[in-house]
Amino acid sequence: MTMPQSGEALAPGKLLISAVELRDGVFDHAVVVLLDLDADGALGLVLNQINELSLESVLPQWVPLVSEPSVLFRGGPVSPDGAICLASPAQPDEHPPGWRPVFGTIGLLHLDTPVEIVEGAYDDLRIFAGYAGWAPGQLQAELAAGMWHVTDAAYDDVFGRDQRQLWRRVLRRQAGELAWFATWPDDPDLN
Repeated sequence: MTMPQSGEALAPGKLLISAVELRDGVFDHAVVVLLDLDADGALGLVLNQINELSLESVLPQWVPLVSEPSVLFRGGPVSPDGAICLASPAQPDEHPPGWRPVFGTIGLLHLDTPVEIVEGAYDDLRIFAGYAGWAPGQLQAELAAGMWHVTDAAYDDVFGRDQRQLWRRVLRRQAGELAWFATWPDDPDLN
């Protein structure tokens, strides 16, 4: 596990694991999956934060379709009133209506797609309010400052049931000293 060096490209499907020093109240112990990276910047979703609003209060028709836990996730601080859905089709070789592949079998599902079409077409669905965004060069500067560790996303990182422990799980499976941070206390001052 190494941080990308200058010239090494980040890409959709990479995870950004917040460093223990990143204590900004937004990305503390965050795991972000990158969905898009181009000259205009980068976009990702925080995978391990639950939104204060219930999914039932904002998108009740989607509650029976989302994977457990059936909650609305907090995808990041940008456009918190908007929603983004990640989904994995039940038939990996098909592209159901309203779905666009991003990496592996995971893609974006347009939430205007009629739920009748969605029902049964996906193995997993997860809905996020807002997203994480970086201006051109901002993410690269944060990487150079040691704010993030980078690794590949696994399917269960996106659709796992116990997302509150994702930061520790992802760190634990890394090689070398980086895995040690999986035992980092929530409040190091109390250690």
